Amino acid sequence: MRIVAGLGNPGRKYADTRHNVGWMALDALAERCGVGPDEYVCDGVRARCGELWLFKPLGYMNRSGPPVARLMQQEGVGPQDLLVLVDDLNLPLGAIRVRGSGSSGGHRGLESLIETLVAEEFPRLRMGIGPLPPGTEARDFVLRRFEPDERELADGMAQRAAEAVLCWATEGLASAMNRFNRRLEDASDSQNEDLPPTGSTDNEPRTTEEEA
Repeated sequence: MRIVAGLGNPGRKYADTRHNVGWMALDALAERCGVGPDEYVCDGVRARCGELWLFKPLGYMNRSGPPVARLMQQEGVGPQDLLVLVDDLNLPLGAIRVRGSGSSGGHRGLESLIETLVAEEFPRLRMGIGPLPPGTEARDFVLRRFEPDERELADGMAQRAAEAVLCWATEGLASAMNRFNRRLEDASDSQNEDLPPTGSTDNEPRTTEEEA
């Protein structure tokens, strides 16, 4: 078994926000697989899709690491058999990137995973939610829902991310990178091509419910 962990914040308040695109991709994948009801385990919910566990940790974003690590230990899964789905302000909306390792880039969900696993060498699939509008705080922007004219692009990105997950699972990391790390025709994508491989600085929301 492998684990595909989508990072996000639980609760209706955060549903369908930019910070929860990892959950959107898991939902798209679960629909493709015809997955039934989720099972509560390791402080999260999981569903089985073939040889994959689709997992949503139910702590807030900055506490994503411990639930994922507990499921990995329970299933005997190492870092290379974990794929993390995460939002990224450095990529334009609609773009996805698959990477085999990397730093957190300031993304607190990835920070929590790296600190808990004591490793940066785990695959991740970055899903673009940028660019950040001028004069807007990142912590506010990532908690916004998509505008009506953005929704089709966001839904399409979730579907492509689901395809990339299946490619990673069946053909391997290199194949997924070769097939899905293609430059968008959008000029804004080319401007971001050389940015760090994971999220942007301080793109984690601070809410009263979660730890700082």
